[in-house]
Amino acid sequence: MPVEIRILALGAVLLFIHIFVATRFKTQQYGRQWNVGARDETLPPANAMTGRTARAQVNFQETFPIAIVALIGVVVAQRTSEWTALGGWIWLGARVVYLPLYMAGVPVVRTITYVVSIIGLGMVIKPLLVG
Repeated sequence: MPVEIRILALGAVLLFIHIFVATRFKTQQYGRQWNVGARDETLPPANAMTGRTARAQVNFQETFPIAIVALIGVVVAQRTSEWTALGGWIWLGARVVYLPLYMAGVPVVRTITYVVSIIGLGMVIKPLLVG
């Protein structure tokens, strides 16, 4: 199995982690009744941690489809290489670091980590766009 598929599977695990972490803080703030209810009520604004984990989840969900296309794309097109694997690992590693940085409220390093993840995705996508 190509390593890019393993990276993608680990990315899916990371998505679950984002969802569970964000839900944990939402439940802590809004209560278990909110969690198991229909969630029709208007909620007060999220506190800092609930907001951070929700925003980190949304950010991951915005970029994960790009990773899916890139990682599956190089496998299907038979364009995998040590560079696409390295790019995939860079993307995944940066995304793993991103969540705790966001939770801690670290501003500049968090953004740099995001950019590093995008560079990793660029390394994966490049063989699909060039010759």
